[in-house]
Amino acid sequence: MAAPTRTPRSTWIEAGLRALATGGPDAVRVEPLAKELGVTRGGFYWHFKDRGALLEEMLDTWERMSTDEAIERVETEGGDARDKVRRAGALTFSDTLLPIDLAVRDWARRDPAVAERLRRVDNRRMDYARSLFSTFCGDQDDVEARSLLAFSLAVGKHFLAADHGTRSRADVLDTATRLLLA
Repeated sequence: MAAPTRTPRSTWIEAGLRALATGGPDAVRVEPLAKELGVTRGGFYWHFKDRGALLEEMLDTWERMSTDEAIERVETEGGDARDKVRRAGALTFSDTLLPIDLAVRDWARRDPAVAERLRRVDNRRMDYARSLFSTFCGDQDDVEARSLLAFSLAVGKHFLAADHGTRSRADVLDTATRLLLA
């Protein structure tokens, strides 16, 4: 008789990140995750001490995906600094990571430990943006301003509901990006 197959730790983390993205940290509960995965709660405790341990590993995974993995991919795919800025924004705020990122930002408003984690991630992202902008901007004040504007645009565009007259949102974002990268 074959040994029972355990649900991999990564599967629990992925399910937890999906729950976080759709319902915030309160939606990350063992019983609903087990039901979604079609397994019993017992498998959860094989991998995690408790719900808090899962939440920490979820944050670790989000941090790694949105910094280390995104930067590594940008650097591997190459191109000039402007191409890298565009790609970093697209990867960091991709359809996969954006909902998680926005949920973490909301969570950080109520949890100081998550706020500190978000600060670390945002600082890492800003440091990378600075390194890219500094390759074609000689003035450090300009580098800092462009990095802040680019990062603010990447995050803030998801919160604005403004119309743009006869122009589409995509056209306005393209123009803003072109101005930042000029």
